[in-house]
Amino acid sequence: MRALCVFLLTLGLFATVHAADAVTGRVIKVLPLLLDQQGRAAISPSLFDRDAYQAKLRADTNLVSAIRYDILWSAKHAKDAKLTLRVELRGVSTNTLPALKTLQTEVTPGRFSKWTELRLDGGDYKQFSAVTAWRATLWDGDQLLSEQKSFLW
Repeated sequence: MRALCVFLLTLGLFATVHAADAVTGRVIKVLPLLLDQQGRAAISPSLFDRDAYQAKLRADTNLVSAIRYDILWSAKHAKDAKLTLRVELRGVSTNTLPALKTLQTEVTPGRFSKWTELRLDGGDYKQFSAVTAWRATLWDGDQLLSEQKSFLW
């Protein structure tokens, strides 16, 4: 009788573990970086210099040619899943009307967290002009796994 109880308990735990293997993921960090005419976010690899250069680019928008979103994300139990990383932008376009833009890419999960970059550059950046809010999301098909958003979203 005791062996039967242990067997059923083990079987129940085994079923629970496999039921919990649903795809999970999270957006850990989002770094919005302005890029100059040469596509640089900083002049040197120093984080202090990067922050100083970003302040310079924010002050003189004529030097800016694009904006890049570096996103740190991770996913578990997603070996064969097709995940999508998406950044939604809200801003003011050149004609002072609200502007909406979505940047997205398919990503392949791995064992560890990964950095992925999404860019808004060229004519799209010139038309969009100033980004006022953003939201970065990780999707498994049509299921939202995680999001991180700016203060004004």
